[in-house]
Amino acid sequence: MAIASIYELTKTYAKVGSAVHVLALRGISIEFGEGESVAICGQSGSGKSTLMNLLGCLDRPTSGSYLLGGLDVSQLNDDELSDIRGRRIGFVFQNFNLIPQLTVLENLEVPLFYQGCPARVRRDKAVELAELVGLGDRGHHRPTELSGGQQQRAAIARSLINDPLILLADEPTGNLDTATGETILGIFDKLREQGKTILIVTHEPDVAARCDRMITLRDGVVIDDVRNGLASKERSTVA
Repeated sequence: MAIASIYELTKTYAKVGSAVHVLALRGISIEFGEGESVAICGQSGSGKSTLMNLLGCLDRPTSGSYLLGGLDVSQLNDDELSDIRGRRIGFVFQNFNLIPQLTVLENLEVPLFYQGCPARVRRDKAVELAELVGLGDRGHHRPTELSGGQQQRAAIARSLINDPLILLADEPTGNLDTATGETILGIFDKLREQGKTILIVTHEPDVAARCDRMITLRDGVVIDDVRNGLASKERSTVA
C-alpha cells in the first residue's frame, strides 16, 4: 500500500532580481510503500533537496499532486502544512538539530508539547523512545554530553514521537564515523521492519545499498528507480 504518492510534480523557482525561472522538478511521479526504505540519490542540483522539501511539506509544488496517507497536501495553506508536519512526518537531520539547553527527554517531548499533550504522556512516550534507540540511561543528559552517534539516536527518537507516516532523513550518517553510522543504519533497519516508511537522501553508496530501493534524480527528473537486492540480503544476514 502506498503511504505517500506524488504525481506529475513540478517545482519552479524564480531567480531573485531577474526574469529567469529554474525548473527544479520536471513532472516526476513516485509511490512510496508502507514499510519501505528508499534512498534518494543524485548530484548537487539534481532536485533531491527540492523533492525532500515537498515531501516534508516545507514547500508547495508548482503543479502536480502529493498524497500523504490518502490526503492531498499539495494545496494546503501554511497552518495546515504545519499541522501535517507536526503530526504525520518525522525529520532526521545531518546536524541533529537538538536544542542544547534541553535534556534528551526534553528534546524528545518538544513536538508533543506544541500539540498540547499532557506532561505525563509526553514523558512516558519520550522514555519509551529513548529506550528504543538505546538511550535509556542518557535521558537526563544534554546534547553536549553525548557523542555524535548518541545525538543522532536522540534525533531519530524525536522524529518518532508523533508516530509519523513517513520518516525523512537528510544525510543521517554524514557526520558520523563508519562504525557509528552502521549503528544508525541498524536502527533504521529495525524501524523499517516495524512498518515505518523511511526516505533517506544520501551521497553514500553504502547507505543507499542498505535501502530496499534507490531512486536517482538528475536535472529534476527520475533517471533510475531500482529495487535493491543487497538490502534484503544484508537484513537476512543480520537476522
